Amino acid sequence: MTLPSILAVAAGGAVGAVLRYLISLIPFNGNFPIATLVTNILGALVIGFISGFAASGTADKNAVLFLKTGVCGGFTTFSTFSLECFQLFESGKTLTGSVYVTVSLSGCLLGVWAGTALGKAVFSK
Repeated sequence: MTLPSILAVAAGGAVGAVLRYLISLIPFNGNFPIATLVTNILGALVIGFISGFAASGTADKNAVLFLKTGVCGGFTTFSTFSLECFQLFESGKTLTGSVYVTVSLSGCLLGVWAGTALGKAVFSK
């Protein structure tokens, strides 16, 4: 961990967060969370591309940190989750990948439920 690496991640995170915000401003009709879906799919596509680029061995380490950890992390952490799942399945770790998907989705939904309940209990009048 070096200062240039930390700055690359911080700058990329700012870019990713702004991009996510800009997508949220696009007016979509209906109740389906299309902006979030588009963000997650686009983020997964981009992190996959960056991962492929990084695997070529020609990518600068700080450029990869800027794009993969920074931009994609600030844009959507779902892209990282998707990449990790893909890598588990691609390497033949089907059971581990399946457990990761199941525990992540159910655990995060449970976390949102518990956090919402706790927030309401703590801050209700």
